Amino acid sequence: MPPLHPVRGLRMLALALVPLLAGPALAGDAPLGSDLQALIDHAVAQNPSLAARGHEAQAAQARIEPAGALPDPRFQLELMDATNTMSRRGASLIPGEVGQTRYRVIQAVPFPGKRDLRAAVAEARAGLAEADVVGARVGIEAQVKTAFARYYQAAGQRQILEGTLSLLGALEPIVLTRYGVGLVPQQDAIRVQSEISALRVDLLDVTRRERDAAASLNATLARPADAPLAVPEALPAMPERLNLADLRARMDAHSPELARLRADRQATEHARDLTYRDRYPDMAFALTNNRPRSGTDSWDVMFEVAIPLQQSARRAREREAERMCDAAEARIEAGRLALEGRMGASWAGFEASRDKARLLRDTLLPQAEAAYAAAEAGYETGRVNFNTVIEAERQILRTRLALLDAEVDRFVRATELEQLTGAPL
Repeated sequence: MPPLHPVRGLRMLALALVPLLAGPALAGDAPLGSDLQALIDHAVAQNPSLAARGHEAQAAQARIEPAGALPDPRFQLELMDATNTMSRRGASLIPGEVGQTRYRVIQAVPFPGKRDLRAAVAEARAGLAEADVVGARVGIEAQVKTAFARYYQAAGQRQILEGTLSLLGALEPIVLTRYGVGLVPQQDAIRVQSEISALRVDLLDVTRRERDAAASLNATLARPADAPLAVPEALPAMPERLNLADLRARMDAHSPELARLRADRQATEHARDLTYRDRYPDMAFALTNNRPRSGTDSWDVMFEVAIPLQQSARRAREREAERMCDAAEARIEAGRLALEGRMGASWAGFEASRDKARLLRDTLLPQAEAAYAAAEAGYETGRVNFNTVIEAERQILRTRLALLDAEVDRFVRATELEQLTGAPL
């Protein structure tokens, strides 16, 4: 077996050490960071906005029963001849000490069907509040997934740069030694040192972005910005291809935004039906006990009905209810068109990122590695200069970073599609 060239051997060693560069972070005791589902569960459990929407949904659910209940009965106490003029006694406000005392109980009764419609309106509004909860939950999950992907991206960039920097750091003494014995020009020594300095600058910038991404992820988890996070190991698996027609069907069936708009339309339709039912009068029944100061008690029964005389005002309310139904229907169509436009853009981005990642991984990266191997072999025999080796190494670095960016962008696009459709891909 031929001896391994120092440059090639150091490069292979550095690449083998790349996965180990995140070892201390992964070995820590941080409970969150590497497992995406654990992050989502934590965010859903701790998010105060979602908790507020949940309480509002429970309050809306509690309004259904009283909306369809009968109004509370009323009690009246009437003191007839409180001045006691007829009996020539002093005035009094004590029941039984006046000319006659009347005890009356009144029960209002809405026209048949109105109570059911009021309960239906309350139930539709409860469905709207529930759709708000689902939409908020889906939005939180999307925020966590996006922040997780950005954190993974920054951590991956740092690891790639650290691996390249480790390679050049090990290569530097070899180049300097060869320069010291006159085998390579001074330009090679200067280039390797300048390349190391440039990578260190890039690494500082990437480290800053990693801290920013960690702070953003912690913000979605309702944790302090500097709370410890483990380094993500990998992005979750994604489908290779997505069919736009299937996505459209999922959106129609599961979209939280469309569900909210449909619940609003349903509430508006029930409110319209209740407005038309107001053409019919409400009623009231009363039972009165008459107790004279001296004499025999008697009972009265009363029936009361509202007279629907204000027809012009009633017709105006009916026209308003009809236009509100038309507006609710138009909002559904507008929401569907807006969602479809956003879904089309996200789907196109998903497809483009997938194709880009495949091209980088299957074609450009092998070509860059082959170019580096050729440059390395040429440098050994003196046919190419050191700048060619460095440029080939930088091409590998750029390709790996671009591949990481494409994979993260694909995951983010998939997250957007999940949020728009309201269903996992």
